[in-house]
Parts: sequence; structure tokens; C-alpha cells
Amino acid sequence: MLKIRELDAGYGLALALSDVSLDVAKGGLTTVLGPNGAGKSTLLRAISGVIRPRRGMIEFEGKRLDGLEAHEIVGLGVVHVPEGRQIFHDLSVAENLQLGAIAAGLPLRSEAEDYVFQMFPRLKERIRQPAGTLSGGEQQMLALGRALLAEPRLLLLDEPSMGLAPVLVEQVLEAVRELIKERNLTVLLVEQNARLAMSLANVVYVLQNGAIAFSGTRAQAKQSTVIQDLYLGSRRHVE
Repeated sequence: MLKIRELDAGYGLALALSDVSLDVAKGGLTTVLGPNGAGKSTLLRAISGVIRPRRGMIEFEGKRLDGLEAHEIVGLGVVHVPEGRQIFHDLSVAENLQLGAIAAGLPLRSEAEDYVFQMFPRLKERIRQPAGTLSGGEQQMLALGRALLAEPRLLLLDEPSMGLAPVLVEQVLEAVRELIKERNLTVLLVEQNARLAMSLANVVYVLQNGAIAFSGTRAQAKQSTVIQDLYLGSRRHVE
């Protein structure tokens, strides 16, 4: 579904990704692990058109994404939920949700909105509230709901567990599980929380210093000395 080859990307003179290649198969969840500063968020920004790659190829369902504008990429069905959620605090929950459909050039479909409210009942309860008055967990739900109204085929999730209490992390995880199972949505998840990410992942990549240090199945990842030594520190974290 998504093919990346020999990707270089960065900011100014700094190169954050170097010669990165990876594949995301249709259906299920692929995760990219790695410590802070490894280049994980840069990878998602390059895919979604927020930054332009310096070299390499990004292809989605046979169409090149590198060189397209961000709104064109959303229109193709690649939707990015960024780190920190980046909702519009002064707008209401309803208005934030509507922006998801607008960004993809789609009408606001009632069935899509109903599905979001079924998944996140709290959003319906707070539909008229300014988004800035929501809790951190509710804001993450809103960011996910906004993305769903863009009707994604590939969902890019950047650190969805960041800053959330464990009980809210589990709610977000359950929503992702449901999307994969019920909607056959394909997810590319970037996370520092390896145990969380690997509980969902079919395929695991590890970024270290902007390069791929490991790629394999979840079972292979659990046994990988690369992950143990470079990222997890102890085998008990992944078993």
C-alpha cells in the first residue's frame, strides 16, 4: 500500500532521515519505534507532505506522494494525526470535526459523524464546547475523530499515547483496534512506548539516528537484540 525507498529528509541543514526504506501492507498496523529524536515524526511529516523529502520515493497505492502538496495527499486518503494533536482550541468540537472533511475536500457525511460519536461518546456530549476546554484524552479522541471524517485509507498516528493517563491510553488503543478490525483501516503508528505499539503491530521498524536499525514481524521484534540493546533495555518489556 505504502512504499518508501531511500528517503532523505530534514530541516534546514540538518538531516533527520537518511536512506530510509520501508513498506506498509494494506490492513493491520505497522509501527515505527525509536527514541526521541530518531526521526519518527519527520518520517510521518514527509509522507503527509508537511515537509518535502530531499531524496527518495514515497508511493501510495501506485501513486507518487513526494512532490504533492499536503492537501492533495489527504485527498488521496492518507491522513496524519500529528504529535500534540494540534486541534483548534478556540473552535468547538463540532467545528474541529468538520475540518477533517473539509481538509479532504469531502462533504460532512452524517454516517461518518455518527460513527465517530459511537466510538467517542464524550465528543457528542461536548459537541458545542470549545476544544481547548477538553481534557488531554478528549483532545486525542477529537484529533482521531477529525481524521476519520477525512475518510482515510491510511492513517498516520504520531505518539497518540503522549501525555495521557494509562486508562485513556487504553481507550485510544481500543479505538485503533476497532478501526483496524471493523473498518479494515491501515495504520502506520509512531510511538516511543514499545510495549503499547507492539501489542497492536503486525510489522515493526526501529529508527535510530535517522536510519532503519531493525525491521521484522512482531514475533521477530520480541527476540531482536537490536530492539533490546538500542531501545527497550530489557527483554521483560516486550514479552
